Amino acid sequence: MFVIANLIMALAKILSIVLTLYMWVIIIRAIISWVNPDPFNPIVRILYQITEPVLWRIRRLIPLHFGGIDFSPIILILVIIFLQNFLVNSLIELAIHLK
Repeated sequence: MFVIANLIMALAKILSIVLTLYMWVIIIRAIISWVNPDPFNPIVRILYQITEPVLWRIRRLIPLHFGGIDFSPIILILVIIFLQNFLVNSLIELAIHLK
């Protein structure tokens, strides 16, 4: 059983790292959007390609635009924090229980 526990623990750690990196990508994209970036810049294009599909779904489900401010990145960051606190911690506790 310790092999399954170690696998679940490794998956939890990888998921935590991926969620943290994606949260930073969302934050960087939000900050870049304040300065009107060049849409042909490869970094800007990659940031938009990575984040726009998820943000578009949030905007479609919950249209939150007040005064020209888009709140979908904030909602996505809150979802990521929830997943880190609930899903990752649940996987870690499951791995500990299986040992």
